[in-house]
Amino acid sequence: MANRNRISFASGIVPDSGPVETIRAAATGGFDATGLWVEPEHWTETTTRDARAALADTGLELLDVEVIWIKPGEDLKLHKRTIDIGAALGAKNVLCVSSDPDMGATAARLAELCTHAEGSGMRVALEFGIFTEVKNLAMAMAVLDAVAHPLRALLIDPIHVDRSLSPIADIAKVPPELLPYAQFCDAPATRPDPADFGAIITDAIDLREQCGEGGLPLDALYKALPPGIPLSIELRSKALRDAYPDAGERAKAVAAATRRWLAAR
Repeated sequence: MANRNRISFASGIVPDSGPVETIRAAATGGFDATGLWVEPEHWTETTTRDARAALADTGLELLDVEVIWIKPGEDLKLHKRTIDIGAALGAKNVLCVSSDPDMGATAARLAELCTHAEGSGMRVALEFGIFTEVKNLAMAMAVLDAVAHPLRALLIDPIHVDRSLSPIADIAKVPPELLPYAQFCDAPATRPDPADFGAIITDAIDLREQCGEGGLPLDALYKALPPGIPLSIELRSKALRDAYPDAGERAKAVAAATRRWLAAR
């Protein structure tokens, strides 16, 4: 059935918005769910109360909170608080990336986060990309195999699949239970220089495009994902921010384009 995927409003679409503003924009756009950016060092009980009220008022599911960024040798206290905040809001997933080049250490920390998430109803989803130390699908799967905890998960993002040269055929082989949701967007076919970190970041946060308007093999990727998987529309785009300065109008534009693309599948 066309358009069977629930779509979620990724917080990166409105990088200047706070939690309540993000939720309101997602509702204005007609999304089924939303994500939230959580900065645990600045998050308060009032923030939780206000975000919970906005979620209840809009009826939106909280698909994920982000981002836990694992770094070498750091304490996991703030990262665990991010999980606690997500749990208090009913989040289904927490997004995690790693800049630790030691894959064994990354796996150990991810396992510790999974243990902390037990009983929360959340999955700990590892995202790979050439901007992190877990650079491709094969590396991510190796880490998750080492974690071996039932709450571990893999997060697929089309732009990172393409830029890391990870084969779409291999995504189709990922066990569906490791994919509680996926990110989705389009992007230019031209890849940034993998040695130019600035260009990689610009590509990821400013140059994404509406589904079907870029050069990524979205049809093949979509078919490789489990049927009906929830999709977080991770559409960080300077063009969209410029064209739609109002967060709600931006959300409407993204939801409409995404649903058109999905309806044609």
